[in-house]
Amino acid sequence: MEKVVISNPVRTAIGGFGGILQDIPAVDLGVRVVNEILSRTGIDPKEVDDCILGNVLGAGLGQNPSRQVAVKSGLGTETPGITLNRVCGSGLQSIAFAAQAIKAGDSNAVLAGGIENMSQTPFYLTKARYGYRMAMPKDEIVDGMVHDGLWDIFNDYHMGVTAENLAEAYNLSKEVQDEFAYKSQMKTKAAQEAGKFNDEIVTVSVPQRRKDPLDFNVDEHPRGDVTPQSLAGMRPVFKMGGTVTAGNASGINDGAAAVLVSSESKAKELGLQPFASIVSYAVGAVDPSIMGIGPVPAITKALHKANLSLNDIDLFELNEAFAAQSLAVLSDLPIPEEKINVNGGAIALGHPIGASGTVILVKLLHEMRRRPSVKRGLAALCIGGGMGIAMIVEKIGGTSAASTGRRGRPKGSGVKAKPGPKPGAKKRGPGRPKKRGRGRPRKS
Repeated sequence: MEKVVISNPVRTAIGGFGGILQDIPAVDLGVRVVNEILSRTGIDPKEVDDCILGNVLGAGLGQNPSRQVAVKSGLGTETPGITLNRVCGSGLQSIAFAAQAIKAGDSNAVLAGGIENMSQTPFYLTKARYGYRMAMPKDEIVDGMVHDGLWDIFNDYHMGVTAENLAEAYNLSKEVQDEFAYKSQMKTKAAQEAGKFNDEIVTVSVPQRRKDPLDFNVDEHPRGDVTPQSLAGMRPVFKMGGTVTAGNASGINDGAAAVLVSSESKAKELGLQPFASIVSYAVGAVDPSIMGIGPVPAITKALHKANLSLNDIDLFELNEAFAAQSLAVLSDLPIPEEKINVNGGAIALGHPIGASGTVILVKLLHEMRRRPSVKRGLAALCIGGGMGIAMIVEKIGGTSAASTGRRGRPKGSGVKAKPGPKPGAKKRGPGRPKKRGRGRPRKS
């Protein structure tokens, strides 16, 4: 069977919660990454058969955000689109679905990725449709971000509690979790200082009130000034006497990422320079109360399908939903530390849930291209509700100076994300801590 290959992996810089991207809708973030791919490749948009995007927090975005991205971007009205939701695995699932369509012969080239703006998720008035007899009860305003993105519907508690469950089951102290989080921050800081993210990040033009637009192209969430002492001083968020804090959990974030998935022959026809071929992918399921261990069965299945072992994988990207979750996975899968999240993970960069699956694959592909000796990589995420997803890729070609997989220098797409009603300046609400972890449900 012909290989399915991935070209031109790109992402936006990841914005902080209520930060610089707070007024840029997820659809517009998607438009930006799609247009960048079209600009870098120079292909005729008619060559793209479909647009498949993951998105978790779609309330208020309007019908089928993926189709909106297709129409508003250079793809145009003739390109269909479908939006999917496998929670935190959505961005990787979109690429798997694209590969399946190509293997089935239904498509030759598909734009796939994920979009999310957690900052714009609305609150719900769950009983307002049929009216209130008197004043609206305070407990009937629901935070849509938490309810639809961060809440275990089966056990009626926050994702953070599932991390606490794993910390207890695997005897993971707060100290070891904080150490993992600190290393993530330091690896990300080193990667930023070395310019390792420059080629994968596309600039988003953020309108400013009475000022020129701000070019956003540096991840906003990392805290390079964090210290072991500052992490040690953070209190547990989800459980009395617990160990999971805002410092050793991923953030609430905004961003988008995309790749071009095609058959190998189509890539050759279009003059693309693919980064990698897709070797295998798999989804696994576990008890929802320990959802964070989901990558273990997913990785195991993906390796089995490819007839490979852990030793055959040179680099790993494991989404850091929580330090406890990541450490539990690494307890079951003995992956050498020097192979995993070499440029940091979601604890530092952030976790825009619908986009994160694509984000970690984009990071992985660019790092694989920088390393001549690397042949295979694996990306994996845990998924709320008790699942995990994994994908194995194999590098095509060697290193390149720009590490972009394009011919020549890219030209800017010239498409600016549309602003919301307020300027996209860095802004934090009253009383909001500098480092924001997975939020608690808010009712008022």
